[in-house]
Amino acid sequence: MLRSALMVQGTTSDAGKSTLVAALCRILKRRGVRVAPFKPQNMALNSAVTVDGGEIGRAQALQALACGLAPHTDFNPVLLKPTTDKKAQVVIHGKVAADLNARDYQEYKPRAMKAVLESWERLMAGYDCVLVEGAGSPAEINLRARDIANMGFAEAVDCPVIIVADIDRGGVFAHLVGTLELLSPSEQNRVVGFVINRFRGDISLLESGLTWLEERTGKPVLGVLPYLHGLMLDAEDAIATSAIGDKRGAKLKVVAPAYPRTSNHNDLDPLRLHPEVDFRWVGPGEAPPAADLIVLPGSKAVRADIDWLRTQGWDRAIRKHLRYGGKVIGLCGGYQMLGRTIHDPLGLEGGAGSTPGLAVLDVETTLESEKQLRNVSGRLALPGNPAMTGYEIHLGVTRGAGLAAAAVELADGRQDGAISDDGQVLGTYCHGVFDHPEALGALLAWAGMTESQSVDFAARREADLDRLADSVEAALDWSKLAPWLPR
Repeated sequence: MLRSALMVQGTTSDAGKSTLVAALCRILKRRGVRVAPFKPQNMALNSAVTVDGGEIGRAQALQALACGLAPHTDFNPVLLKPTTDKKAQVVIHGKVAADLNARDYQEYKPRAMKAVLESWERLMAGYDCVLVEGAGSPAEINLRARDIANMGFAEAVDCPVIIVADIDRGGVFAHLVGTLELLSPSEQNRVVGFVINRFRGDISLLESGLTWLEERTGKPVLGVLPYLHGLMLDAEDAIATSAIGDKRGAKLKVVAPAYPRTSNHNDLDPLRLHPEVDFRWVGPGEAPPAADLIVLPGSKAVRADIDWLRTQGWDRAIRKHLRYGGKVIGLCGGYQMLGRTIHDPLGLEGGAGSTPGLAVLDVETTLESEKQLRNVSGRLALPGNPAMTGYEIHLGVTRGAGLAAAAVELADGRQDGAISDDGQVLGTYCHGVFDHPEALGALLAWAGMTESQSVDFAARREADLDRLADSVEAALDWSKLAPWLPR
């Protein structure tokens, strides 16, 4: 089988790059192709721990799953994790390499590109096909110098490109034509076709536009993908807010604050999916509503985000919630916020200093330079000792008397997290704790739900990958794609 590669770029962020690559990965895997995903540079606060002990973007972990592979750092060699609007943690081959502002990162890009090309060469040597995802749009004029994420990478390795656009947001023909016009002649030549994403309605009404687009650009339309409702796939970065399924039978109300640097928000997707859980994110300016359970998700800037919580009134709301018998769960950065103090003596997430926590767990956290990265399994310290699986990604080390009542007994012999003396507050460093059906059921029971339905989030993710692949396989013109895929 001849080796091949194909890159998917988008006219905008959230145009459908991640899902199209995931679908193509699953389709080729089902055809017996040894296929791997690749994203040269990702900017996201949602990350996953890899089999080689690093971290990559969640979207590449999902694409690896679509390929039947364990996540590996080569699938996303450069990951940028914003800490402020102007600064990001730079992760190279899964490990923190630097903390840089945007201007300094421009100077750093040649070193990042070296890491990108090293991973690329390994993947091309090990797989029949590598499917590449771009970042944002290739037509961002201010980002084209030293580009390693889109056309700069495609030109460097001579990779053909598909451009995908989202018709649901409107202006799809302007997006596609405008993007193509802003590319250089050599970049235009490597574009092998367009894909239109998230179409609703009668496709015959679109055909005149498709004909015009092909005549105007000289590029074929490779397919029009339908809008798929209720897909439960890991979002790359933007928080998915819509509920999944009919919630009229909900027995438990759960809310979570969407603070500015929320990370790994996909931890809460099983709550969105559960038919008996009325879950919603609460954004800035919204009063914290009454609920049975409050979940504080992870954060990339814990001290700044807990300051934000206070300005939004969440500290008062949580104290009132606990007085009335409600339950609170904190995940990773959210766990750190539940303690007495967060210390950052090295200024790893901003200026050096300390910030008071919510003081509902008798612990305190010190941020240290070595990031903890590991996949974990174990059992929750709840009735029945239910099994759980997950992963850790954090800088903080948490200490204090509250650790005597651990939340998780890990399989490697360690204890993790804490449960308050009154049994109302639970904190853990384990991301993904809601994913395992046993753990999810036990946590919902702890929060007050009796006899909940069993929900297997991992099985649903697999089913939705197949559903996505089936839809994309039916919608694409494979005769037009054939020259660019394994044969």
